[in-house]
Amino acid sequence: PALELVRDEKDLSLTEHPTAKETEYDPFENSSDPGYQSRTYSDEDTKRKFLEGTIFSEETLQDVLINQLHLIPELSERELEIGELLIRNLNNDGFHYEDPSKLIPAKDNNILLKMMKIVQKLDPPGCCTSDFKESLRVQSSLRREAPQKIKEFIDDFLMSFHPGKQDEIMNKMKIDYEDMEDILLFLKTLNPFPGRLYSTEKPKYVIPDLSVKKIEGEYVLIFNDEQIPVLEINNYFEELKGQKEGDKELKQYVNAKLKEAEWFINSINQRNHTLIKTARAIMEFQKDFFVKGPKALKPLTLKDIAEQVSVHETTISRITSNKYIQTEWGIFELKYFFTNSISGAGSKGSDFSKEAV
Repeated sequence: PALELVRDEKDLSLTEHPTAKETEYDPFENSSDPGYQSRTYSDEDTKRKFLEGTIFSEETLQDVLINQLHLIPELSERELEIGELLIRNLNNDGFHYEDPSKLIPAKDNNILLKMMKIVQKLDPPGCCTSDFKESLRVQSSLRREAPQKIKEFIDDFLMSFHPGKQDEIMNKMKIDYEDMEDILLFLKTLNPFPGRLYSTEKPKYVIPDLSVKKIEGEYVLIFNDEQIPVLEINNYFEELKGQKEGDKELKQYVNAKLKEAEWFINSINQRNHTLIKTARAIMEFQKDFFVKGPKALKPLTLKDIAEQVSVHETTISRITSNKYIQTEWGIFELKYFFTNSISGAGSKGSDFSKEAV
């Protein structure tokens, strides 16, 4: 009661909370007995729940492309082998993980180029490319109705395009307004990330607690305090504490609650302070990651960071759980940066982490 909320970013309506009736507890609801029927569901509901809970395996992008590859006649064993290798080397967007030329001997380069063109034409088209611009170019080349100067627009003007620059771009491309409209409408029919059509990853929407930005050549850690409620001591309680006369029991109650409130505010500040110190230590250990990306991750243990921050390992484990940091390489949970060596435990083995490999 001695705490007062100055600002809360997470305003929830009471109507969003389920009532007691809706959340009635059934101790056998998660029973493994297939014959058990929950008392809160009808027969139809039970059947539906059973069907929804049936184990199934979603088709991945790799499954879809490999199945199509094997339907193409007159491909040799080596061509199929290289085609599968190319498909296994695709990420969830449909782009190469590694440069394909590094995957095979130089003598097979002609086969590699042939199979890349074949995989790019499979459904979804535009996979087996290096990035979204190449994917859009490939998709355009497969469509007869593609505008004449679509490739020039993708290569030279796509990234810098906005309505204010439209006239300038039209002049440089030597096209009129109708041509530009055709290009923009056609682009909307393409998919810059074709592999995502078959991605089995569920989207996670998180607000990062921290972010790392490059400012004047230096990587700077920024703490996101907008999502944390701002608390202060209730003025009424302060006034009660300041009264010289009054009920002794009331004064004891007020003093106790004020101490609890101060402790609570200090605990949040301490938590934030520890989180920032931990993130800075991780940044120091994994500085190559922020420059070069996930391939530069080094082996790192909770103990390494705990020694740096001067707290127990369990504190580091707790403070990094469900805490996210935004980087130029995407949003990562802080626990992502702790990775074992490919030989030996933690950072005591080789210089290469399992995650990087």
